[in-house]
Amino acid sequence: MTISSSLNASVAGLASNASRLATISDNIANSATYGYKRAVTDFHSMVIDSGQGRYVAGGVRATSSRLIDERGPLVSTSNPTDLAVRGQGMLPVTQTSAVNIGNGTDFPFQMTTTGSFRTDADGFLTTESGLALLGWPANSDGSIPAFPRESIGGLEPIQVNANQFIADPTTRIELAVNLPATATAVGSNGDPEVLSVEYFDNLGTSEDLSISFSPTVPTPPATASTHTWTMLIEDSASGGGVVGEYTLEFDDSPGLGGRLLNVTDTTGAPYDPAEGTIGVTVGSGDIAIEIGQIGEPGGLTQLSDSFAPVAINKDGSAVGNMTSIEVDANGYVHAFFDTGLSRTIYQVPLVNVQNINGLETGDRQTYTVTADSGDFYLWDAGSGPTGDIVSFAREESATDVAGELTQLIQTQRAYSSNAKVIQTVDEMLQETTNIKR
Repeated sequence: MTISSSLNASVAGLASNASRLATISDNIANSATYGYKRAVTDFHSMVIDSGQGRYVAGGVRATSSRLIDERGPLVSTSNPTDLAVRGQGMLPVTQTSAVNIGNGTDFPFQMTTTGSFRTDADGFLTTESGLALLGWPANSDGSIPAFPRESIGGLEPIQVNANQFIADPTTRIELAVNLPATATAVGSNGDPEVLSVEYFDNLGTSEDLSISFSPTVPTPPATASTHTWTMLIEDSASGGGVVGEYTLEFDDSPGLGGRLLNVTDTTGAPYDPAEGTIGVTVGSGDIAIEIGQIGEPGGLTQLSDSFAPVAINKDGSAVGNMTSIEVDANGYVHAFFDTGLSRTIYQVPLVNVQNINGLETGDRQTYTVTADSGDFYLWDAGSGPTGDIVSFAREESATDVAGELTQLIQTQRAYSSNAKVIQTVDEMLQETTNIKR
């Protein structure tokens, strides 16, 4: 029985080392595969208690597993949508075949740690291996709604319209203009100072606000300057109609000379002293015009004898063409336009589970949730236990070729030794058989 147990143990050793050889060969074969996780084979002895001073070989059994939590180094690329996860967490993906059949949100949920995503013919961000990146769609203002974190109900394949046009209406204008103090003195001609400011409506059309500043000239026998102006705002989109009229008073006291003292509205939204703004309503909506706070420098001033538009800043832009998309460290997908405008269109969350090594491994470096891995949760990249997302990067294979070759030599020797034991047992059994002759 002892001899036969030696034979069984060695046969088990051959099988176990063959399993180990399979994982080694797989690791070496995938040493250049992006995102590949190393497979390992562990040996476990099997002990049989024979008693009575005899020893019976129990043999060995092998178990193989994949070290999904072991990450490879990151390498830089030139594609902005080459993505890798730095730290814990995985990118949510699905199969492009499921997306192409148009089943809505009924698609298999998978995870991966890296991928080279590019837009396909339909604008979906996909890899050459057939994976589509998932994300939460943003609202029209770029904000991300509150989606469930423990299900994929809000996720959808990220689709980018490369031929997309976008218009960004103007909602705020900042005026820094100096009005000549001499224009409100006795004997001045009272001619208005005119300023034209371009803005963009909801359709990206260029319109103009004509802003005139008319000084209040004192009537003799008055001799003191009034330091008062009438600000009239006319809108080209309204056929030159008046959309705002305000009376501006400026301070002439020491230390505060030339700064706003009082703003009174005749037409238009009341002056907001906290923000230093007035408001006008044009065809595309409301526009806040910042003219400065009472008693504070900046905005509208009245100094010296020259009219000087110091600075005019505004938001909004004309119609722009999309030029590129990028994913930032927190997973926000930004679309960039040739007008300089950028807009958030999606957010890519990171998937995390309790036991990452309990995930089921699929092809194309994908993983799915199992009972052993525990339930998943969708985190904002860079928050909670998850790391961040690195664009222009790929994760290399976790295989250490030198280490695998060392294990290959060890496995070969172990396999040969087990084969030698089988040969020896065979010879011993043959000798036992020959005893009867």
